[in-house]
Amino acid sequence: MRFTAMNRARRAKLALTAGALGIGLLTAGCGYITPQQTNQQYSASDGIVADLGPLQLRNILIVSSGKDQPGRVIGAVYNSSSQDVTLKLNGAEGSQTEVPVKANSYTLLNETSDEAILSTTGDIPGSLVDVKISESGTNMSNTVKVPVLDATLPEYKEYLPAGSTPSPTTSATPSPSASESGAGAGH
Repeated sequence: MRFTAMNRARRAKLALTAGALGIGLLTAGCGYITPQQTNQQYSASDGIVADLGPLQLRNILIVSSGKDQPGRVIGAVYNSSSQDVTLKLNGAEGSQTEVPVKANSYTLLNETSDEAILSTTGDIPGSLVDVKISESGTNMSNTVKVPVLDATLPEYKEYLPAGSTPSPTTSATPSPSASESGAGAGH
């Protein structure tokens, strides 16, 4: 009789252990098989992220007032090589610009000294346009989709290319009504 009671106690312990282990694996397994978002690189801004050999493009976007208007490329370009390089950007209808980047340094396209202007954006603000990026002296190139933004957001207004006109916006100011202007008030 004692032998049977011991088996029951062992079986109960084994069942509890197996149940606890199963629950532990179940809860840990979700985190194990689910991809962690912190491991995914993404652009946390309005612009895009792209790499081309030693060049790393960060927060790249085009500011323009319209489809057939010039567009200014803004963002940052990092050069991790020991040689000076030139980034070439080819946009719509043959528009192009070049950005020199010193060795082991970076160029901020948001500064007035390094304006990168495309003669036309190729599409309206709010769209993505194909831009071919290439590095001087190599055959490396890639085509990326770059967002086109306008001066709707005030932080981009200063980056509109010279000579372009901001896209028209409708006025939110109401026109005065007859009662507000004093008509019919009996004064």
